Formats: sequence, C-alpha cells, structure tokens
Amino acid sequence: MPADVGFHVIATDGRARRGRLRLAHGEIETPVFMPVGTRAAVKGLTHDQVTALDPDIILANTYHLHLRPGDELIGRAGGLHAFMGWERPILTDSGGYQVFSLTGQRTIREEGAAFRSHLDGSAHLLTPESVVDIQARLGSDVAMIFDECAPWPADRGVVEAAMERTLRWARRGRDRFLAVQAGEAPNVWRATPGQAQFGIIQGGTHLDLRDRSVAGTVAMDFEAYAIGGLSVGEPVDLMYEVVGHTAAQLPEDRPRYLMGTGMPDDLVECVARGIDMFDCVLPTRNARNGQLLTRHGLISIKNARYAEDLSPPDPECECPTCRRHSRAYLRHLYTVGEMTAATLNTVHNLHFYLDTMRAIRKAIEFGTFEQFRQEFHRTFSRRQVT
Repeated sequence: MPADVGFHVIATDGRARRGRLRLAHGEIETPVFMPVGTRAAVKGLTHDQVTALDPDIILANTYHLHLRPGDELIGRAGGLHAFMGWERPILTDSGGYQVFSLTGQRTIREEGAAFRSHLDGSAHLLTPESVVDIQARLGSDVAMIFDECAPWPADRGVVEAAMERTLRWARRGRDRFLAVQAGEAPNVWRATPGQAQFGIIQGGTHLDLRDRSVAGTVAMDFEAYAIGGLSVGEPVDLMYEVVGHTAAQLPEDRPRYLMGTGMPDDLVECVARGIDMFDCVLPTRNARNGQLLTRHGLISIKNARYAEDLSPPDPECECPTCRRHSRAYLRHLYTVGEMTAATLNTVHNLHFYLDTMRAIRKAIEFGTFEQFRQEFHRTFSRRQVT
C-alpha cells in the first residue's frame, strides 16, 4: 500500500467488522456510508452543511467531472479538494456504471468504452489507462478501476464476458496506476501522490463467476476491493446472497466496499455479511422527491395527511431539521416548490444514514450488533410508506 494508506480491524461481531481506514486526507471509521457528491457537491447542501453532518468521506463522479468542468481544469486548480474547498477524503468512481447506463449511446470494445456525451453528444473514449489518469488529476484519495457492469437479467455468457473484460481492464489499470504513482508518467499531474486504488469484483449473480473475479482481482494486490454489478434490479435476497458469498473470500486486511447500495436495512444486512463501505444516491434523491427516511420507515411528506401535523418528521432524531421543523412546515415548503425543502429533507436523510452507521459501529464495538440488527428490523420497514 502507499505510505498514506492503511487499514486495520478494531473489533468484530460475527462477520460484522469495525475498522479504521487511513487515507491521504484523513482517517475513516468503518463501517462507513459515503454521501454522493456527483458533480463535486452534495446536491442541495453547502459544504458547511455537509461538514456539520460529519461524514468521514464523500464520493464524486469521474464520468461527470471528466465531461464538465474537465479533469484538466481541476488538475490545474490543484485537484478536487482544492477546487471544491473540501478537506476530508474523497472517493471517485471510475465512470463504469455511468457508461453502462448509456444504453444506445456507447460501444464496449477491448480498448475501452466509446460513448456520446449525454450533455452535447460529443464523442469520448474511456480506457482503463485514461480513467487512471483522469482520477490522478482529480486527486481523490481513492480511485476505482474501470469496469464493465452487466445488466440484470442477462445471459450467463454476457455476464461472464463482462467479468473477464473487467479483469483484463483491471490489470491494465493497475499497471498504469503503479506507473503514475511511481512518477513514470510525467504527462500526468498527480494531485494526491498517496492515492489508493480499489479493484472491483464483477460476475453478476453467478457465484462461480464471482469466485473467478475475486481470485483474479485479489492477485493484483489492490489497496481494497469493491463488489460491483449489484443493485441493478436483482431481488434483494439474491443480492444479499451474492454479497455474503463474495465478501467472505476477500482479504481480511483490506476494506470491502459494496457499490451503489442501498436502503438503510441493506446497509445493516450487508454489514452483517462483512462489508465496510457503502455509497448510494437514495438518501439525497429521495429527499428531493419529498421522501424522508425515519426509524419507523418512509414518510412521503407531500401527502395531505401532514398538512396540519406539527410533530417533527422523526421525534427520536437529533438532526437540525427534526429539532426545528414540523411535518406541516416541510410539506408546505415542498408543495410550493421552495428550494429549502430539498435542503432540509437532505439534511435529515443524510443524518439518518450517518447516525445509523455510527450506531452500527458502536454495536460492533460492544458486541451487541445482532441485537441492534434485530431491533432495527423490528422498527424499520422499507415497504410501508406513510
């Protein structure tokens, strides 16, 4: 690992792990949830508001930042931290999922992924090597390899081909990353010399393909490993099975990151299966759509039943939104289109996620995680929206 990177497990409870990850811009307490700041900002919040919520790390999107404002500009500004005025760690994804979602606008070939920009239709090519260079200029603490995500459902042959291509791309990306970090790529500006690189495990819901992906990826000795290609439409129970099977094979001395998942109960269940890191757009996106996540399930604040409800969204929540505002007020802001509605809802939802992760870490430390897990499922329902 680079000198700035380190990970150790502090406590375990079953397969749940409590750890600490050291990155170039600070330490991260795991299990951790990473708020998504797609375009170098968490939607609806200022950096001061995000900082007040106290996340250890946020996630930014390589694909979007490459297209606009451009990684060259961000590199000239001194990297993403300097450009956006953020001092804590940042993880950048590789753009693989965004390219995957551009059905009809991209072509996957061995060289890389050719696609048309969703902004102006301009032609672009992302390769395993160029994705490394882009993220070096962005200067994130964690750079993800470029992978190919197969859809669900898909024929086994399609999934296997994507997994095998991801392995070949991983080898190319790892070689380029090591060259960049060693200063052997003089044309690439390294905004964060101590950057870490995470490998990605693919294979869909086929456990034997996951096995092959784990073996091939771990052999490349990445700083950590991510499980990709899930939360793309497969049943939740099947996702849990794949996560548990895959995580159990990953090195114990490296962080395990489940990409793009999920609902609060997904976080609890996947921590129980050995996952250390999570990200998802759900808390911020749902907030903008008027849906609040609470200890007792989901609240659709736009519903007429809340028009005169003067109670807080979640009476047990200590976030600024719940301490100061009522459901009636939040509904009023949402129904009149006031932009403050998205801000207050986002503050609450992210606080709920981050507070849940704090409670998970404490439960693992005290050896009460299974008790916490059962109590969480007793009170929280993802299926009931009020």
